[in-house]
Amino acid sequence: MDARFTAEQDEIRRTVRDVLARRCGPQDVRAAVDTDTGYDPALWDVLARRLGLPGLALPEAYGGSGCTTTELALACEETGRCLAPSPLLSTAVLTAPLLLALGTDAQRADLLPGIASGELTAALAVPGTALATALCLTGDNRGAWAGGGRAGGMQARRADGAWRLYGEAGQVLDGHSAGLLVVAAHTGGFARSRTLLFLVREGGVRTRETALDATRPLARIQLRDVEAELLGEDRTDVPGALAAVGDRAAAVLACEAVGAADRALETTVAYVKRREQFGRAIGSFQAVKHRLADVYVRVQAARSAAYYAAWATARGERVGGLALAQALGTLRTAAGEAVQLHGGIGFTWEHEAHLYFKRAAGDELLFGSVHRLRAHAADTARLFEEKEVAV
Repeated sequence: MDARFTAEQDEIRRTVRDVLARRCGPQDVRAAVDTDTGYDPALWDVLARRLGLPGLALPEAYGGSGCTTTELALACEETGRCLAPSPLLSTAVLTAPLLLALGTDAQRADLLPGIASGELTAALAVPGTALATALCLTGDNRGAWAGGGRAGGMQARRADGAWRLYGEAGQVLDGHSAGLLVVAAHTGGFARSRTLLFLVREGGVRTRETALDATRPLARIQLRDVEAELLGEDRTDVPGALAAVGDRAAAVLACEAVGAADRALETTVAYVKRREQFGRAIGSFQAVKHRLADVYVRVQAARSAAYYAAWATARGERVGGLALAQALGTLRTAAGEAVQLHGGIGFTWEHEAHLYFKRAAGDELLFGSVHRLRAHAADTARLFEEKEVAV
């Protein structure tokens, strides 16, 4: 493995950081999350049309750049540094790979060019709070999380040659503003239970919910007899595709969390250098130095794990969940230290420290807590299985 980045990868990182430094400061983030969409359309236009971020990991045949998950992860590391609210995660990380993996040729040709250009945004709608399960991050995703054939969840029925959807999905990332919904629904009846994915272009009731992390807008989707289009064919391996997308998404999320943790550490170091107490900068106290040194070591370790996870996706290795666990734990620690070491100002609504702490907590609610991510990784690797010893 060559751990060095290419010139193109370094340029992607530098360009995205420069743009966000000018257009996505703390006040810009606060203003964007208060809009109806939850993000700044002008900034999204720059990220999509000028920088081409939604199409980084899409094939050139569909208007993308033909890059890998690594390039997309590096771009998301920079968006994570400033907590930039945008539909990049929901569109390019969670939804576009499913369209590419499962869609028919006609569906790919129809939808992916719009996603690559940023004209079309998309969201993955999973019933209840089962996103982490659906993506196979905290448990097996071949169960009945989409509805189970009984009341609740999302149901799909076929009548007169068309699919109709019924049910409700909560905590849908960017679901209130997405131009396309990819909905996971149960079909086949209780005896022949299975989960399929459907495309919903219009219809239903979308309500934006109050979220712990305002930079991750969430919505509740209610569908009542809404016409839908089956994604791909009814024989596709939906759980397998979701698991593959989940691992890649975890690697990207890990890089995003590392960017946020690095920024939280950076602002804290800058603050303790200028904040004085007892006639000297508090950053000169040994206890403060040790605390920040520990955070620095954790950030570097999490960054290495995140980069490896992004690189490993091209080799078929699935270590994204473990890297995400380490990155989220690091972000929670870095944000917690930022709040503490900023003193009284760190606890105020006006300071940005709490936004990073909420990002860590909010991502754990959406994609799985640190201990559950690690437990599932250990179960998958059969780490704690008892082995018979020959006598």
